[in-house]
Amino acid sequence: MENNTNFIHDMIDEDLKEGGRYYGKTVHTRFPPEPNGYLHIGHAKALCIDFGTAEKYGGLCNLRFDDTNPSKEDTEYVDAIKEDIHWLGYDWAGDVYYASDYFTRMYECAVSLIKRGLAYVCELSPDEVREYRGTLTEPGKNSPYRDRSVEENLDLFARMKAGEFEDGSRVLRAKIDMASPNMNMRDPVIYRILHAHHHKTGNNWCIYPMYDFAHPLEDAFEGITHSLCSIEFKDHRPLYDWVVEKCGPFDPAPNQTEFARLNLTYTMMSKRYLRQMVETGIVSGWDDPRMPTLCGLRRRGYTPNSIKNFIQTVGVSTSNSTVDYSLLEYCIRDDLNKVAPRASAVLDPIRLVIDNYPEGQVEEFEADVNPENPEMGKRKVSFSGELYIERADFMAEPVKGYFRLFPGNEVRLKYAYYVRCESYETDAEGNVTVVHATYDPASRGGWLEGRKVKGTIHWVSAHDAVPAEIRLYDQLFSDPAPMDDSDGRSWEEKLNPESLVVCKNAFVEPYAAACEKNAHFQFLRNGFFSSDDDHTQEKPVFNRTVSLKDTWAKKA
Repeated sequence: MENNTNFIHDMIDEDLKEGGRYYGKTVHTRFPPEPNGYLHIGHAKALCIDFGTAEKYGGLCNLRFDDTNPSKEDTEYVDAIKEDIHWLGYDWAGDVYYASDYFTRMYECAVSLIKRGLAYVCELSPDEVREYRGTLTEPGKNSPYRDRSVEENLDLFARMKAGEFEDGSRVLRAKIDMASPNMNMRDPVIYRILHAHHHKTGNNWCIYPMYDFAHPLEDAFEGITHSLCSIEFKDHRPLYDWVVEKCGPFDPAPNQTEFARLNLTYTMMSKRYLRQMVETGIVSGWDDPRMPTLCGLRRRGYTPNSIKNFIQTVGVSTSNSTVDYSLLEYCIRDDLNKVAPRASAVLDPIRLVIDNYPEGQVEEFEADVNPENPEMGKRKVSFSGELYIERADFMAEPVKGYFRLFPGNEVRLKYAYYVRCESYETDAEGNVTVVHATYDPASRGGWLEGRKVKGTIHWVSAHDAVPAEIRLYDQLFSDPAPMDDSDGRSWEEKLNPESLVVCKNAFVEPYAAACEKNAHFQFLRNGFFSSDDDHTQEKPVFNRTVSLKDTWAKKA
């Protein structure tokens, strides 16, 4: 990310040149999340841009929590955001900052605006404020409270701070221009009354600054040079500049620049609805591996490198677009393919009995840990006369083009031998329970000169196979645009009923079962997997990170 150039870096290059607005100054960015939820993949783009830009220019990046809405904020989210930033490999400059650190200074700025006739206390109801605001084609009209005296406004604002008034009864508004073509400049609200306990300041305040007032001041107080934010704030930039100018002077004065936000198919990016899914039990929590949250992606097995590569591949522009989820899957496959050890796991097992194999014999075969990375070495896999294979690798009556096991057919057991299916057993319901085969001792190693077989299947030796739970995760939504209700369906109706399939009777080889939590594997023919937070060596649990081939792009 740091070495990839984009329009933001081109702008900064100009800013740092002799005569540029930040010539001789240190590039200083900030990452300003609201502590009202967990970071998701969309936030990762902003995070990588903010921290990556600072790294590229040898500058600084602050972590600052915009905690101006205490009714929705919690220290749980603060701690989780810090963890996600460190997981991605970034660190912030100096202390962690909070908007609440500046509440006193912001209040003083508001008082200064009142004294200079640039702000007033308004008693219009929220509905009346909207009515007076006008429309995109019609100018607004002045509030009847707009021309209050400075003295009256100072008195009312002090009484708001003292807690004399109820929530919603009064606000402080900037006095700018009710006829402005930019709706954000039509006397925006900059303070509101909110009697709520704050996670840092407790009950010290009952008035809180609005984001559009607080954010530019935070940037200015911290000496931020480049305030990088998503494109929906472009129309707010004139207000950002107004606040910086009227509450200044500041040196350096921060400059806001916008970039396109990240949208992803089959993915919901709204913290409001993500929270709803958590609270209603649609998912098991913020770290459910189906969630687009960074903690969910981490638990599913995504790596920091794969996410950074994804963000870099998407690029930085000013045009909003929607990225296909298959690109994110490509990035994790590309990363894990180079580093993930291979292992055998049988998700839906049936027994394969080799009738002519010496009773009680166990032998070992050598297998690559990762054929893409020979330096990872070899591993030993044991073999016996009784194995577990996938149920899908046997058909009593094969369809055309089926090359795996069926009566009379010969296949290769990977690393081991050729085996020929001789017969099979079923239970009372007709389900196959055991497949009987014979092996060719001359094919040791899974190869025999002069005799070719079309099918190769994986297996786990029954004598040391470890029972495991394997969770097959897919997209939470079956529609590429879950929030688009133009077809008359709500997002709830687009939930994918097969987003989680649990294989409770799976088996893995001991080599995989002995891993620590959050270890990565490619289970042969089944995909890339990661050991879950619930994983123990006594009860191995693995999550499917991604299948070996993309299927979702074809469903759009």
